[in-house]
Amino acid sequence: MITDCFDVATEPIASLKDFYGEPNHIVDLCLIIFSKEIHDHLLSTYPCEQIGALISCNGNIIIYKINYKGRDIAFYLTGIGSALASAFCYEAHWQTGATKFIMFGSCGSLDRETTEGRFIIPTESYRGEGCSYYYAAPADYITIKNSKTLAAIFEQLNVPYVTGKVWTTDSMLRETAGLVAKRKEEGCIAVEMELAGVQALCDFYGLELYDFLEAGDVLESNGYDVEGLYDANHSLGKLYIALNTALLL
Repeated sequence: MITDCFDVATEPIASLKDFYGEPNHIVDLCLIIFSKEIHDHLLSTYPCEQIGALISCNGNIIIYKINYKGRDIAFYLTGIGSALASAFCYEAHWQTGATKFIMFGSCGSLDRETTEGRFIIPTESYRGEGCSYYYAAPADYITIKNSKTLAAIFEQLNVPYVTGKVWTTDSMLRETAGLVAKRKEEGCIAVEMELAGVQALCDFYGLELYDFLEAGDVLESNGYDVEGLYDANHSLGKLYIALNTALLL
């Protein structure tokens, strides 16, 4: 069973050293980007230096570095889903030395009134995916430990936000009415596809994750509203929130 996958009694057979050699230390902080449009905006707006590559048989993902207001910051376009996003995070750490990761993307709202007009800072995430069970002992939820730190920064930056539980799922097409109702009863205000796995990996390897979300589509008992999804995915506002957050970490 998936709940048996947290094995700290024996050593892994493979290591990133087998693929990338010894780890590097180039930067301290890295942005995890989901939007191709935000990624391309960085490439076209700032001088960017390639400092690494996430190597795969279906194509490489380049890790870049920019200097934003005097601070060197790495960034890359991550894969979608908990397994890919968590693996890429650790590979980026290995290649760049970054120990602080700011992850920001879109999510589905489970509570339109609570999330409308506000960014979401998750405090816990329901582990409805598989990856986290390899990095943390079985439990329904995982704590997002830097949520209070990020909330304090948002206060300083005067960014509107709400905090609350979210739900990490491996399949948006299996967000059934029954499961949505269960998560809402537990206090979840949004659903996304990466956080639980990335947080579990960061906890396991001693990395610091700072995550915030922008609600786009809305899952309600009377139907599915996708109208706001494009803007939530690609709006540049959250990029500059992330960059200015980086200056305060």
